[in-house]
Amino acid sequence: MPKGPKGQKRPGDVIGAAVMVAKIATGEAEENIKDDGKDPAAKALGAKGGKKRAANLTPERRAEIAKKAAAKRWALREE
Repeated sequence: MPKGPKGQKRPGDVIGAAVMVAKIATGEAEENIKDDGKDPAAKALGAKGGKKRAANLTPERRAEIAKKAAAKRWALREE
């Protein structure tokens, strides 16, 4: 049986997967998702950090960062 990204067992075929989803939706089976071990408060703060940084950047600095990233991407393609 194939395993999901976090090691959970899943049906290998499409029909089996559909049956599993239906059972979870109707409450016949439980979806056993394991905790990733990360603090929920830290995850929430991390998500806020990127938005806050983007809001604080000036348009000139954002353009500078974008140009640097594009140059790196194109440099990888040329090799």
